[in-house]
Amino acid sequence: MGHASLRTVAHCLGAALSLVLASTAGLAAEGAAAPPHAKPAPDPAVWRNTLGMPFVRIPAGAFRMGSDEPVDTLARDFPLLERSRLEQLTDEAPVHTVRITRAFLLGQTEVTVGQFRRFLQASGYQPESVADGTGGYGYNPVYDPATTARGDAFEGRDVRYSWQNPGFAQSDEHPVVNVTWYDAAALAAWLTSTEGHRYRLPTEAEWEYACRAGTRTRWPHGDDPQALAQHANVFDQSAAPSWPRWQQHAVRGNDGYAFTAPVARYPANAFGVHDMVGNVWEWTSDWHADDAYARATLADPQGPARGSVKVRRGGSWHTWPLYARCAYRNWNDPQTRYTLVGIRLVRELDDAAQPRPRRR
Repeated sequence: MGHASLRTVAHCLGAALSLVLASTAGLAAEGAAAPPHAKPAPDPAVWRNTLGMPFVRIPAGAFRMGSDEPVDTLARDFPLLERSRLEQLTDEAPVHTVRITRAFLLGQTEVTVGQFRRFLQASGYQPESVADGTGGYGYNPVYDPATTARGDAFEGRDVRYSWQNPGFAQSDEHPVVNVTWYDAAALAAWLTSTEGHRYRLPTEAEWEYACRAGTRTRWPHGDDPQALAQHANVFDQSAAPSWPRWQQHAVRGNDGYAFTAPVARYPANAFGVHDMVGNVWEWTSDWHADDAYARATLADPQGPARGSVKVRRGGSWHTWPLYARCAYRNWNDPQTRYTLVGIRLVRELDDAAQPRPRRR
């Protein structure tokens, strides 16, 4: 199904370019408008592509990937969680040094509804929730998770739900959701063919490196879970009324967003990137394996060569603090489309833009 979807992109590239060029003039004006409550990124150098997606340069460098926090420490700081949950984080270890040897451009924000719509209009691509006729997942206030075998928090899969309707209101500035890994790959492939620069999903290592932005704390801002609502759209007092069974897990703070927030409403990290924590989970290119870190190469790791589920990172508006940490690894079948999962892309830099080795 995913491969067929990608082929659809190729058939539409001829018509795509003219449509993109026709809409480019409006994109610059739209992209220039700063969200009303956002703090400016530390690095003002922002590059925009033909769909108006903003990108910032992430420098090459090294960092410590993963987490080895003792269960007792986590139990102290997350007292409402069962110890069994804290013992299930072994795939975050061992902590190891990773080198990112090439600078790259990373989406300053998650892909928005408006940007994804322009991609569909320009390419003719059909998202999998539409193409396979099974729909996606959505929020329904009268839906009871107890009626499903897995206790799913959201209703679906159902043809009523898709990237256009996750069951709650979104503007063009909100992150697109209900998109599969293959939808993300199709977007990257179309941009690559249209612009002549390689786009792709970030590797898991690139994602964590960009999220940490030079820190070793649980979140880019620090270690206090109760301060998280000031820095990220996670499960807080705005979202809690819709989920009374989990209300005790909501962090202090009320940001006014019960669901997704428009992108870049929260402070950027030290690399100038917004919403690496919270708002929506983000697909990465890696297959998941519990022992991936024990087998990983230390320079530009690509993850396992094969697998059955793809890694997603960062947490969402519906995520408790433990699961929104920089180190936390989650995963789904690549055909999953969900109200909590979105896209952030990498655009590779040409060799001329890479740092040159220092002479000794």
